[in-house]
Amino acid sequence: MASRQVPPVTPAADTADAALLPQDFEGALAQLEDLVASMEDGSLPLEASLAAYKRGVALTRICQERLAQAEQQVRVLEGDLLRPLEPGALDDDTNG
Repeated sequence: MASRQVPPVTPAADTADAALLPQDFEGALAQLEDLVASMEDGSLPLEASLAAYKRGVALTRICQERLAQAEQQVRVLEGDLLRPLEPGALDDDTNG
């Protein structure tokens, strides 16, 4: 995984960095992936792990909000064309 610029996770940074959270989906997802990797390796002390978890929750919310916004935009653009995909619908289209 490529190294990304992620602010260090410290207990004091936990709320102070809220303004530094990326507001775009890609940036939030990249930071979330880095946080998960740092937590999985087990090298963070307890307080830093809690701060990382809190930051991860905030990043997850940003990702969810951006995805919901994108879904709404697609719905507006597609209008009535959106409908549930029926099982086998793609198979029928490719065969004939």
